[in-house]
Amino acid sequence: MTTIPCTRYPGYNVLDKRDTPSWDEATRKVVDERLATPNDPRFFNAVEWTTVTALCACIMPQASDRPAIPLPALLDAKLFNNEGDGYRNARLLPMRTAWQVGLAAMDQESRTRSELPFASLGSAQRVDLLKEMQRGELNCSVWQGMPSELFFAKRVLHDICGAYYSHPQAWSEIGFGGPANPRGYVRMYFDRRDPWEAAEAKPDDEGKAYQENRRAR
Repeated sequence: MTTIPCTRYPGYNVLDKRDTPSWDEATRKVVDERLATPNDPRFFNAVEWTTVTALCACIMPQASDRPAIPLPALLDAKLFNNEGDGYRNARLLPMRTAWQVGLAAMDQESRTRSELPFASLGSAQRVDLLKEMQRGELNCSVWQGMPSELFFAKRVLHDICGAYYSHPQAWSEIGFGGPANPRGYVRMYFDRRDPWEAAEAKPDDEGKAYQENRRAR
């Protein structure tokens, strides 16, 4: 498989573990389904999709020198499948409704300030509006009483960042080996790692880390 560039864990690609003892069929199935997430919206409508795409780009900017993790698609899949967290703050609307209301409210707040929807704002203007949301300063009627700061913390950050770190490409970036099934992890002490875990590079030994990561697969 193609190695995804990563300076902290050079040469490491978690997908190289696919056909090794690190993963079993159940793990492979979960990862394959995640990688095959449709890139066309099934839950969001066209307007919501445009807004959430711009929102994801603000919350988790991605490097241009590697394939982008499809955050809008992963979030859309979560909502399409109605995969909730099993809990929510009582002041939040139910997950699907919270996202629909929150995105509509963002566009309304943006239009009030600039006569443009959120996705049409410049990057600095988008960030300013998100800062207002984080501080709970957005309160137009479209919010339906849902606190904007709660939507930002418990839906925007929680769902978008969670989607990012659920993707194998993000696992490679942080040296994560994926689900610990069936091999698991043995060396759980500080600054120790199992032979099949990624080797973190230091300023003077990227070449050594690259070779170790090649052997660890």
